[in-house]
Amino acid sequence: MSGGSTATQQDRLSVSVSTEPPAPEDGGRFDESTDVGDTSVGALVSEVLNDLSTLMRKEIELAKAEVREEATKAGKGVGMLGGAAVAGWFTLMFASLTLIWVLDLFMPLSVAALIVTVLWGVGAAVLAMTGRKKLQQVKPVPEQTVESLKEDVQWAKGQTR
Repeated sequence: MSGGSTATQQDRLSVSVSTEPPAPEDGGRFDESTDVGDTSVGALVSEVLNDLSTLMRKEIELAKAEVREEATKAGKGVGMLGGAAVAGWFTLMFASLTLIWVLDLFMPLSVAALIVTVLWGVGAAVLAMTGRKKLQQVKPVPEQTVESLKEDVQWAKGQTR
């Protein structure tokens, strides 16, 4: 009996040093070359369920990261459009003041007010165009996740054959 125990210890030692895939009991993964003849159906099902659980968690993490990145882009575009709205408001104020001064005074002060109005108008236009461009670059669909899920489906189909 002690001889059988020594052989088992030697087998365990050789398995742990071996370059072959580890057995499922050791936390290894099954692949096409792994012999599962001595492994129970329950262990196999458990391993598959663990792998699927891990896969789904990773897919969700990927989707969250992609959505977070796109939301950041959208936030920048919205911020620029907000800046364009403020600049537009100032444009209207200065245009109104300029019109009043031009019509009432016909003095050089009105020319200065007109220059400021034009500058605000240019600033508003630049912010609006830049913000619009940023918003057009936003992709609401997490493309990497969709592609990864397609690959997962192909892999699963290959495993069932």
